[in-house]
Parts: sequence; structure tokens; C-alpha cells
Amino acid sequence: MMAIMRLDAAALAALLIALAVSPARAAERALVLDIDGAIGPAIADYVTREIEAATPSEDGLIILRMNTPGGLDSSMRRIDTAILASPVAVATFVAPSGARAASAGTYIAYASAIAAMAPGTNIGAATPIQLGGNPLTSGGDADRKAQAPSGEPADAERRKMVNDAVAYIRSLAAVNGRNADWAEQAVRSAASLPATEALKLHVVDVVAADVPDLLRQIDGRTVTVAGKPARLATAALHVVAAPPDWRTELLALITDPNVAFILMLIGVYGLILEFFNPGAVAPGLVGSISLVVALYALALLPINYAGAALVLIGIGLMIAEAHIGAFGAIGVGGIAAFVIGALMMFPSREPGLALSGTVVTGAAIGSAALFLLALTALFRSRKRPIVSGGEALIGAQGEAVSWQGTQGRVRVAGEIWRARAEAPLVEGAGVKVVGRDGLVLIVRPLSCMPQGA
Repeated sequence: MMAIMRLDAAALAALLIALAVSPARAAERALVLDIDGAIGPAIADYVTREIEAATPSEDGLIILRMNTPGGLDSSMRRIDTAILASPVAVATFVAPSGARAASAGTYIAYASAIAAMAPGTNIGAATPIQLGGNPLTSGGDADRKAQAPSGEPADAERRKMVNDAVAYIRSLAAVNGRNADWAEQAVRSAASLPATEALKLHVVDVVAADVPDLLRQIDGRTVTVAGKPARLATAALHVVAAPPDWRTELLALITDPNVAFILMLIGVYGLILEFFNPGAVAPGLVGSISLVVALYALALLPINYAGAALVLIGIGLMIAEAHIGAFGAIGVGGIAAFVIGALMMFPSREPGLALSGTVVTGAAIGSAALFLLALTALFRSRKRPIVSGGEALIGAQGEAVSWQGTQGRVRVAGEIWRARAEAPLVEGAGVKVVGRDGLVLIVRPLSCMPQGA
């Protein structure tokens, strides 16, 4: 019996040892995330969520298939942080042919363990764009004039921003052993390279036709993952795409500057309509929801608050014109403030993160049309005869009920009023009210009224 127990114990121990030394199940998939368009809060949320959810036991590689003109520095740095901390190797693949990794895309490629490009793509132009300045100028001439003879920006603030970007991209190049000198040129002079030259200059590691070709070429390479060397085993991985979900699509929609601006206008006008028409419910409800969503989006975007204030001041001036009636002076000032504020509100010149001129023009025309409509209604209301209050009695007709001398009582609009006239009247005579003195009507007999009065 004891011998059997010793054999069972030995078998159990052998099983446990075998389990302990057996290799973990190899990862089976390459997860593909698509970055198509400007890099903003929505893209950053999507990429970081997917990277943080990936595990080495399931994912052998995360591929960022990228086609971007650039984006926000804050969103780009958030993605870079997730890439550098990921326990799963991340490869940035600029694809398909015709795609680009400009501006923020260059930094993301440099942060990735593998940087790859498809034929017919380009990378670079990583000069940071200042989010302030004069939004009414194109920036090209101003940027050229702002360059010091040494090539450094003459403006101290811009020089600080460029030097910070240079230090950042050189640090990313050092992590993954890429060409740091060219990276500095991409920041300082907006240098850009096609795929073949980028491979020769060791800006990228691979030029691949598609994702399967990329997996074949990088199989067996040693890269840096979360600060440690790791050997890639990608040849047998099957490709799994993880497209943006509804949350990402919704966030991308509302953080579009044009959509956020329109939602803000709907919110402001909706609340104004509800204020002037209490109980309408629908304008207030739609306006409140739109304004809250717009404020959430604006909190995620780089905006100029002076521009936003000018937009609101412009709307206020147009409303004031409709109620005061200053013959258009206040209204014209309101339209001017609205347009200038809209142009100032989104100062970024990054593609996809600037306010469209068409939207500004359409919003200005729509606001001006509402203002003119309200002004026209106001002028028409002033020309209408008064139908209520004491002034409504002027011009009304009635008859004398009792009269003595120049004073008596008359019936006007079904009511008995004290009245006086310049001449005596007889009972039953028709009268017309020509004035009022407190509670006493001033009347004239209809027979004495001029023709057509």
C-alpha cells in the first residue's frame, strides 16, 4: 500500500514539474489596428484601449496600419506612451500604397518596435505646428520670416517648441536604434522621404507589400519591447483586424471641429429660443443636449477661448439688434464678431483639426438670416395697430350714452367710459376716440370727423 502511495506521489510530482517547465502556449494572432485620418482624441482612445487589452499569450504582434496627415501632440504622445509600455511588440505599417505618415505619424513610427512602409508611401514633415498665432494668415510667409539666419525659429516660444520636439523624437530613435539625425531634420526642416529612401537611411526597418509580407520579413528579428529585448515569431500568426467600434466613431464625429462648432451653435440658439418662448420644450431640450455634447468635444480639442467668446458676443449682439432696433449697427457688429471669433476659435492648421471655411461662411449666413428675419418681424409688429391695452382705444368708435355740456359718458368696445368733447353731444350720437387723459376719453362726433379719418 505504501509503495502504491509513493508511486502516485512520484507521478504527481513529475506531472507538476512537466507543467512548470513546458513552454507557454504560443501567441496565435497579429492584431491590426487602422489609423486612417487625423490623429485626435478618438484615435488615441481607440489605439490605447486596444494596446492595453492585448496580451502576449494571445497576440504575437500589434500592427498599426497608418495613413495620417498628422494630428494633435497630446493624442500622439498618448499613443506613444501606450506603445512603449506595451508587453506586446508594436509595428507601425504605413499602408496601403499612396498612404503617408506625416507629422504625428512620424513620431508614432519612431516609437514602434518595427517601422514599416508599403511601396509608394512617404514619411516625415514632423515640424510641430503652433496652435496659436494669427488664424487669418496662411502661415507660410510668416514662418519663413520667423526663421533666424542659423535656421532656428526667431520666436522664442516656437524655438522652445521645436527643440522639445527634436529631443523627443531623438529619444524615440535611441530606443529602437533608428536614424536620429534624419528625424531631427524632419522636425526642424519638415524633411520627408519615400519608402525606398527611408529604408536606405534606416528610418524604417522594412518595405512590405502587405501585412502577410510584413509578417514574413520580420520573423525572427530581435526588437525592444517594454524596454527589454524580445525575439519576434510572426511567420505563423494569422491576421485579425480590430476596426474602430461605435464608441470611437461617435467620439471621432463629435470631436470634429466643424461638428463641435455646429453643435455649439444649435445649443446656444436652442436655449435662446426656449428663453423667449417658455414652455416650447423642444428647443430647450435639443439645445441643452447639443450644448453639453459640444462642451465635451471642445474640452478635448485645442481651442482659442477668446475666439469662442467672440462667437457668443456676436450672437448676443445680433439678438440685441433684433430687440433694440438700432437700424442694423449692432447687428453688423455682431456678424463681424461672429466671423472673426469663428476663425480664431480653432487655430490649429493640422489637416482635419481646423474649422472649414465653408462651415464658417454657412454659419455666418445662417445667423445673419435669423437676425434679419427677427428684425423684419419686429418692424412689421411696430406697424400693426395696437389691439390691447389703453392705446388700443385710440381710433375706436362708440356712442354717447349720457351727455351734459362738454362731458358725459360713452360706450366704447362694450364698456362705459367717462368722456369729454369740444362741443356738446346728444345721446346716441356716434363718436370716435381721438385721445385719452387717464380714465377719461377725448372724443369727437363722427359727423365732425374729416372724410377718411
